[in-house]
Amino acid sequence: MKITLTPQESEEYFFNALCNGLSYIEGYGLSIDFNATEYREAKDKLKSPCYEDVFMQLLRDGNSLTIVDEEGDGDMTRSINLQDVHERVQNTPLRHLVAMIEEQDDADTADAILQTVFFSDIIFG
Repeated sequence: MKITLTPQESEEYFFNALCNGLSYIEGYGLSIDFNATEYREAKDKLKSPCYEDVFMQLLRDGNSLTIVDEEGDGDMTRSINLQDVHERVQNTPLRHLVAMIEEQDDADTADAILQTVFFSDIIFG
């Protein structure tokens, strides 16, 4: 079964995954990286933004987010852009995607979406 999401749905689900699961991936020895100047520019465009709002604005501005492999040799370091979000969220394993769509998501759901977007697969956990 293939689910097709609109760009807006993909962005919404990715944003929710950032909010619910970004700290979860730190348990895999990963961190998120971005250009500090681009971050400030994105933040300045928003009113009272949270961290995840700024990440989404970075992507919308044509910039990228990078997951950095802190524990390995950098083999798992990956960067994404907004097009990756639009194309990959819908490839999340069905049970996690349905949980997000039905607003029954949790940290595991967020983790699955983040891994799918950054790695095109579930690598950890």
